[in-house]
Amino acid sequence: MIHVDNLVRRYGETTAVAGISFEIPAREVVGFLGPNGAGKTTTLKVLTGFLLPSSGTVKVAGLDASTDPLGCRRSIGYLPENNPLYEDLEVAEYLEWCAAARGLESAKARSAVKSAIERCALGAVIGKDIGQLSKGFRQRVGLAAAILHDPPILLLDEPTSGLDPNQAAEVRALITELKKEKTVLYSSHILSEVKASCDRVLIIHRGQIVAQGSPAELEARSTGAQRLELVLAEESKAREAADFIRAVEGVESAEPRAAGGEAAVTIMTRAEAGDLRAKIFALAAEKRWPVLELYREGATLEDVFRSLTA
Repeated sequence: MIHVDNLVRRYGETTAVAGISFEIPAREVVGFLGPNGAGKTTTLKVLTGFLLPSSGTVKVAGLDASTDPLGCRRSIGYLPENNPLYEDLEVAEYLEWCAAARGLESAKARSAVKSAIERCALGAVIGKDIGQLSKGFRQRVGLAAAILHDPPILLLDEPTSGLDPNQAAEVRALITELKKEKTVLYSSHILSEVKASCDRVLIIHRGQIVAQGSPAELEARSTGAQRLELVLAEESKAREAADFIRAVEGVESAEPRAAGGEAAVTIMTRAEAGDLRAKIFALAAEKRWPVLELYREGATLEDVFRSLTA
């Protein structure tokens, strides 16, 4: 459904995307990860035809985005990061306008609007102006507009950005429902969300793809850095322990946190340091910290992301 070959996009002398290549087949959900300024939004804008490539080939649903951008757009539903809505329009009125802009005939437009309202659970806000809605409902309106014309491809740029946990969960559930029938590419900074929702992940850094694969595959390719958890019986000791552990050679970071009356220190080690559990246990014994547990966790998607984009 999406084929990108050696895509380059420049803004004057600045190269935002530096020769990336990837493919996304039908009905696959792919997370697009990268720090701010990595090239995610630029890539999505090229896929939608909003921007033309400086060089390289981009094909969407078999159509070339450079020579047939309008054809590509007919196959795409796009939710940009800053969801642009007409706040003085009522929800259904706005969706009807979007349907007309998509060229849907009146009977088909009415059916599409009704279906989008149901699928995005907008019934509770019908009759209200968009400007009166919470951000969660605004995101739902944006998603409803994106699926009105029943596109086979959805491009979503930070769809849960700024939402509270309940709102974000509702949007994730909707994406999970949509992925049964559509190809989805979406960017997000919430790595747990990507791991739970995506079949595959692309990580972009400084305009280049630095890793791709399933979340499990990426976690298995960890660079060798380790995450250790030290659990203490006394919460008051956690900050002291973290300060001493940071001074251990090979420790990248040590962060204390409360853990239900107990306390824990999350320790990240450097790849070349090897297993530091013996050193940390010896330090704990020396300082007489009340240790309940010291264990090693497998690398998480967050660990992999940080190692590739630091």
